Amino acid sequence: MAKRKRLVFHSEDYKKSAIRDIPAGLVIFLVAVPLCLGIALASGAPMMSGILAAISGAIIIPLISKSQLSVSGPAAGLTAIVLSGIEQVGGFDIFLISVIIGGVVQMILSVLNAGYIAYFFPNAVIKGMLSAIGITLIIKQVPVAMGAGGTSGLDVFVCSNMGSIIISLISLAALIFWDRNKLLSKIYWLPGALVVVLFGVVLNALFLEYIPLWTQIRSGDPATTKLVDIPDFGSLSNVHTIFTFPNWSKLFVEGSFQNILIIGVTIGLVASIESLLTVEAVDRLDPFKRKTPLNRELLAQGLGNIASGFMGGLPVTSVIVRSSAGINAGAKTKMATVVNGMLTVLAVLFLIPVVNMIPTASLASILLVVGYKLAKPMIFKEMYHKGVDQFVPFVVTIIAILVFNLLIGIIIGVVVGIGYIIKTDFHAPITVQKFGNAIKIKFTKDISFMNKAILNQTLERIPEGSKLIIDARNAQFIHQDIIDIIEAFRKESQLKSIHIEFQNMERSLFSKNPFIFSLRNDKD
Repeated sequence: MAKRKRLVFHSEDYKKSAIRDIPAGLVIFLVAVPLCLGIALASGAPMMSGILAAISGAIIIPLISKSQLSVSGPAAGLTAIVLSGIEQVGGFDIFLISVIIGGVVQMILSVLNAGYIAYFFPNAVIKGMLSAIGITLIIKQVPVAMGAGGTSGLDVFVCSNMGSIIISLISLAALIFWDRNKLLSKIYWLPGALVVVLFGVVLNALFLEYIPLWTQIRSGDPATTKLVDIPDFGSLSNVHTIFTFPNWSKLFVEGSFQNILIIGVTIGLVASIESLLTVEAVDRLDPFKRKTPLNRELLAQGLGNIASGFMGGLPVTSVIVRSSAGINAGAKTKMATVVNGMLTVLAVLFLIPVVNMIPTASLASILLVVGYKLAKPMIFKEMYHKGVDQFVPFVVTIIAILVFNLLIGIIIGVVVGIGYIIKTDFHAPITVQKFGNAIKIKFTKDISFMNKAILNQTLERIPEGSKLIIDARNAQFIHQDIIDIIEAFRKESQLKSIHIEFQNMERSLFSKNPFIFSLRNDKD
């Protein structure tokens, strides 16, 4: 096994792994294309932006990243940022500048060795963020699934299209059945998302033939129901028509720069967190148990986002669904990701007419399932059973993201989470035990200045004439402020006839303090 671990790190062994990596790359491609189109749809961005982001994530990032099995591309976790960002800056071409800035932020984080930044975010906040994204996806995609994209409220029912509803309902049923059926779920080369897309194309063609009113049409037509609409460049000489380039002329327009910068920093931070968490999960799934250098991964993700922004793609992150699809299909090295990228390029060159036959109702169904998996009721139940200190930050994060936006919601969630940590820290280091007339205050761990309030309150409750034992057996560190409080109380205790006994206080790291030193000779 040790030799196998070493082999996959050498470039000459990519040839030996090709027999597994090439089929795995095909599986990743089949999973990725519907998801990329759906994420572009949910983001309110051009459909082609999802494909271009997939190409950047699958070809550029593997050149720099040391992760062998992680797959990068447009992520559902960024749809809320992209959707609101495009609206705030005034257009997708301007938003692309924010994507580039996000990539620069990631490169700066890499230089600052901030690869472990994700570990500083409470798990409750991260799960709240993902659940909020799932709820947002569901809210945004229900009108699209009903053929009433662009409408809201009761207008969704008025503008709905029976053909879209039928395609969506059957697609949802098929996706759920595909996930739950053990036999079908093992057919990695035929993912449920691809089946749903093909089914949508066929069913829409039948509507066109027999029930024209139910047919999904191209977005240029006046009806609300749509098909995917990617420009068909026809020949290689017109390849440039698929790209959207950043509109730099709007960068320094009054009021624009601040919005563009804030959105860019948000993309950089959120994309970094999502990528690092995903890479950690992928490393755990890796049968060879390889570890990805996190700072190197940030550098790779940053360059990938810069490239994606320059050619008109969505922001990219490492994504767990496509990564796990490759692992399940037997991928051994990053060649599988590159194969996926090359197949995506070929699809852009030769299969756009086929892609343009996909009803958006099919993509909406895929996103509804993704949204449900991110925010399923079981997650709420799990967080509830973990206790108030986990459930409250989780729920607050969700509500804050839905009311404000992703960045503000995460900040609010982190603040609430830290509040619970501080509250726990106030109480956890000190326990109080009573033995008749004796009271024992025990330090269960290191004591910082943040525990001053709870210690003062505890000491104030000591009755006159009592015997007080202060046991610092488990505290390797006692902050000077705590020592000052104890010393002041010892002086006051003589007036209250309180007898104090100190145990193990001299073991403190502050053993040179005059008060602590005196305890060695004064046992009270």
